[in-house]
Amino acid sequence: MLNFIYNHFKLLELENMKEKALKAYEAIFSNQETISIDGKEYRVERTPRTNLRFFDIEGYSFLEQNPKKSSHWAKLAREGSLVMWVMKGRRYLGQVRDGVFHDLRKKQE
Repeated sequence: MLNFIYNHFKLLELENMKEKALKAYEAIFSNQETISIDGKEYRVERTPRTNLRFFDIEGYSFLEQNPKKSSHWAKLAREGSLVMWVMKGRRYLGQVRDGVFHDLRKKQE
């Protein structure tokens, strides 16, 4: 029974994260200045050194891919793909690539 409750909680958490990630992705790549989630307004911010767009929402960070890096994802961004990362602290939890959410937690657990 506890396993069922834990799995149900994880599924709800994933759906909540996915919903927020897709809203943040849409805002970042359509150049919106704010988004509303659960009745709260969040402003797009920019990183100090690289000027990348991001949101911090309820402990999650939603950050666009830096195209100047040397990674595979940066190469995709330079080629026109829209890539955004979902993070909590320094842990990558998900990615939205060209409008599709990808859960990365399964690979890390």
